[in-house]
Amino acid sequence: MLTKDMIILNIVADYPTTEDIFRTYDEIAGKCTMCHNLFDTLEEFSLMYKIDLDDLIGKLEKGLSK
Repeated sequence: MLTKDMIILNIVADYPTTEDIFRTYDEIAGKCTMCHNLFDTLEEFSLMYKIDLDDLIGKLEKGLSK
């Protein structure tokens, strides 16, 4: 289970399928999230780009089962 205080780099390292999900936020962020936000927590990332944290975690967890 993913939590809001987890670091994006650690999530992608442990669950490579989540990288594609993070890339879907590039347009919202206006930049490559994998290039600029790897050391942010999920909470920091969601606050920075006004992304619903629960929705983000839900999408990532759904992606883990692929």
